[in-house]
Amino acid sequence: MVDNLLGLFREYQNLAILLSICISIIIAVLGVVPSVFITAANILFFGFWNGMFISFLGEAIGAGIAFLLYRKGFKRTAEKRLDKYPKLQRLINAEGKEAFYLVVALRLIPFVPSGLVTFVAAIGSVSFITFIIASSLGKLPALFIEAYAVNEVTNFGWQGKLILAFAALALLYWIIVKRK
Repeated sequence: MVDNLLGLFREYQNLAILLSICISIIIAVLGVVPSVFITAANILFFGFWNGMFISFLGEAIGAGIAFLLYRKGFKRTAEKRLDKYPKLQRLINAEGKEAFYLVVALRLIPFVPSGLVTFVAAIGSVSFITFIIASSLGKLPALFIEAYAVNEVTNFGWQGKLILAFAALALLYWIIVKRK
């Protein structure tokens, strides 16, 4: 996947930044595709800091567009179905500072799907401005960690080897727990 994106960026160098941002927007709207592939391609093609900045822009713009689309298309239908999940009700009903802190906190947790946070915030009472600021602030540390991990794994220094070992152990643990 990363190789395909790099090939696309090389073929259309003048449009590479725009292509990257558009792909990030599509990933955000789909809500289930991990963004690590586009982050990796951005870092390898544009360099660490530029690639991270382009990834951040794409994810922030994508989250904003996804929020607006989800709010328009799913709000009424989803509100009824999500009544079954009391833990999500807190974010759905949150406003102002509480909504801001909840979105930031959920963006900081690496295993909470970004699309789910966007979806629940969109069908809830969170304002667009609160969401976009909180979402962007919450994405910064997570994106930095993701970018650093991708950079170290691709350079395959000792940190990259450690990251891969940790990921392998986490995957092994997850498989063992799921089997039980």
